[in-house]
Amino acid sequence: MTVFTHPEFDNHEHLSFYCDPDTGLRAIIAVHNTSRGPALGGCRMFPYASDEEALRDALRLSRGMTYKSALAGLNLGGGKSVIIGDPREHKSEALLEAMGRFINQLGGLYIAAEDSGTSVADLKVMGRQTAHVAGIAERLGFDGRPSTGDPSPATAYGTFVGLQAAVRHKLGRSDLEGVKVAIQGIGNVGYRLARHLKEAGAKLWVYDLHQDQMERAVDELGATAASADEILNLPVDVVAPCAMGAVLNDDSICRLQAPIVAGAANNQLASPRHDNALWNRGILYAPDFVINAGGIIDVYYERQGPDPQAVRRHVEAIGNTLDEIFARSANEGLPTGVIANQLAEERFKHTAR
Repeated sequence: MTVFTHPEFDNHEHLSFYCDPDTGLRAIIAVHNTSRGPALGGCRMFPYASDEEALRDALRLSRGMTYKSALAGLNLGGGKSVIIGDPREHKSEALLEAMGRFINQLGGLYIAAEDSGTSVADLKVMGRQTAHVAGIAERLGFDGRPSTGDPSPATAYGTFVGLQAAVRHKLGRSDLEGVKVAIQGIGNVGYRLARHLKEAGAKLWVYDLHQDQMERAVDELGATAASADEILNLPVDVVAPCAMGAVLNDDSICRLQAPIVAGAANNQLASPRHDNALWNRGILYAPDFVINAGGIIDVYYERQGPDPQAVRRHVEAIGNTLDEIFARSANEGLPTGVIANQLAEERFKHTAR
């Protein structure tokens, strides 16, 4: 299989592979589209089972960033990088510095930010070798609290706002008191989302691959622990995928009992056709690249000049965007993902930088 015939290739502008035997770094950078500006997207580190799986993730995630930034109204393109390896075992300063050199070779075409398996501290290490990293400046956060640059709080808050919009549309509820939510993945974003939901009166069920993270949610937020097999299939009001992608597939969609899917994970649909599968079952899907845009909005404002109130207003507008998508979906009889794609493409296709 060549890159150009890969099922996830979508006229990507650039694809780079990098190997550094001295540090063990094996990484891929994918740039999907830069019509609105430089490609900004997270650097993910994950123990992919194969090089093919890593390539697939890079291609899908970079495309998603193009659509995410366009729908969020940002002057950015879409890109993503992936490092093959277990962040708990294989990460080192030398490896991260090598990644910084790799990013620097692209001369600003791609700008890296935090993602699953990496942290603000990691991006700062990469920043020793390149200026093309973002989300690392200490500043006043969107919530008025001091921030180290971590975009997770804004991502979680935007997901919370989007989940509220979905509940209003599907359940006719103006509040979340007693609303049952199952969260798959309780890491940096998932835990913060859970905290927002708890404060709003929601009832929580959680699962995470790492037992300590799940126990934290149980102990501190009063959540109920669930197993990997049951978390997506519980009789709840909302399922919130907040871990890895491709969790909405032929098998899982058939077993969903929740009428709403609204979570922070990227690329939740295993295939574009699963958007229609959810629609056919009457399940309201909040397109992931819309609902999880809070982080990229936060990072964008860091580069433009920190303005906490502007960031908060922009993140809260995610709810308005979803309201528009849900309304158009109902009026036109098309799945929400199709509508979201149409809106995004109107904004980035044939746009001059």
